[in-house]
Amino acid sequence: MSEGAVSEGAVSEAADYLIGPGDILQIFVWKNPDLSVEAPVRPDGRITTPLVQDIQAQGRRPTELAENLQTSLSNYIQEPVVTVVVKAFAAPGNSAAVRVIGAAVTPKTVPYRAGLTALDVLIDVGGLTMFANGNGAKLLRRENGAYQSYPLRLKDLVRSGDLQANVNLMPGDIIRIPERMF
Repeated sequence: MSEGAVSEGAVSEAADYLIGPGDILQIFVWKNPDLSVEAPVRPDGRITTPLVQDIQAQGRRPTELAENLQTSLSNYIQEPVVTVVVKAFAAPGNSAAVRVIGAAVTPKTVPYRAGLTALDVLIDVGGLTMFANGNGAKLLRRENGAYQSYPLRLKDLVRSGDLQANVNLMPGDIIRIPERMF
């Protein structure tokens, strides 16, 4: 996505949870109870299950991880059907959080939840300082292994109530709020 407003596609993806370290996953392999397990996501982002060791889970959606497990298990069983459910979410402070840095009243890490928006986060951090350049804020989002930067219009959102400036957030997002030049 080019520098500009966050696209509708990026906003619609925000509801898709990305697995992070510390999450507890319930892996269900249909008609194979010996392969169905509860697996914690290790700090390195991987999980271990029967027959499939050290598969990357961090940064994947549960359905994507299920497809990867199906592919790996197909070496051992015929046409496996796998379901991945996030049974417990990791504590705040890891990739399942949104971080606010810069000219917020209280810059901090905010726990991610489905449907979290920029307005929700701004309320949680106490809003913008009097020196904040709210319309110069950036959303930093990890995509394909690198951070992409998208402009945010937080001043318009907070001071003018412009809900077009409100965007859905994803786990691991960073909101950077610069100070304005006088």
